[in-house]
Amino acid sequence: MSLPEIVSREDWRAAREALLAKEKAATRARDALNAERRGLPMVEIDKEYVFEGGDGKATLLDLFEGRDQLVVYHFMFAPEWDAGCRSCSAFLDQIGHLAHLRTRGTSFAAVSRAPYPKILPFKARMGWTLPWYSSYVSDFNADFEVTLEHEGELSERPGLSCFLREGDRVFHTYSTYERGLDGLGSTTSLLDLTALGRQEQWERPEGRASALGAPAGSEGVRYHDEYED
Repeated sequence: MSLPEIVSREDWRAAREALLAKEKAATRARDALNAERRGLPMVEIDKEYVFEGGDGKATLLDLFEGRDQLVVYHFMFAPEWDAGCRSCSAFLDQIGHLAHLRTRGTSFAAVSRAPYPKILPFKARMGWTLPWYSSYVSDFNADFEVTLEHEGELSERPGLSCFLREGDRVFHTYSTYERGLDGLGSTTSLLDLTALGRQEQWERPEGRASALGAPAGSEGVRYHDEYED
C-alpha cells in the first residue's frame, strides 16, 4: 500500500493551506454550477403515470404528498429480480432523516419497476421507512431513461429526477444518472439539484429564497422531531 509522505506539522500545515485555497475555489465553482442548474428550463408532465405504494394506486402528483417539490430516486429493481440492487441499497442507506427535506417543501421517494409485492419485503428487510413506489404498470422508467432497451433486452440504471409542481401541474426540472449520483445523499446535496435549491438568500437566481416560508440557513435547522410539517 502506498501511504502519504510523513512530514513535520509545519510542512503539513503549508500543504493543507495550499489545498484549502483549491477547495474554496471548487466550492465557489460548485455554487455557480448549482445556480446554472436552477436556471434550467422545465418540462410539463402531461402523461398520467400510475404507481403502486403502501396506500394503493398513486399518481405522480400524489408522490409530492402536498409539497412543492419532489426528488425521485430511480432504484434498480427489475420485475424478475428477487432483491434490489446492492449499490442502490447503499445509496438509500445514506439518505438522512426526511424531515430536513420536508421542511423545505421537498418530498423524497424511491421508484422501481419491480411489482410492489416484491418491493415490500425487501424494504422491510432493509429497515427503510421512506416512501417507495412501483412503476410496474407505467412507462415512467422508460420515459425517464432508467430502463433502457437494446436489441430487445431491457437493462436498468440508477438515476435521480427532480420535479416541481404549481397547483396540480407537475414539471420535470432535472435528472442525473450513474456517476452523477456520486456524492449525493445529504439534505443539501439533494436540494442543490432542485429548482428552488436550499432557498437561502445568497443563492441565485434571486426570488427563490425561503420560497416556502421556511427560515433560511442554519436558523431553519431543527432536531428532526421539532419540525412542524
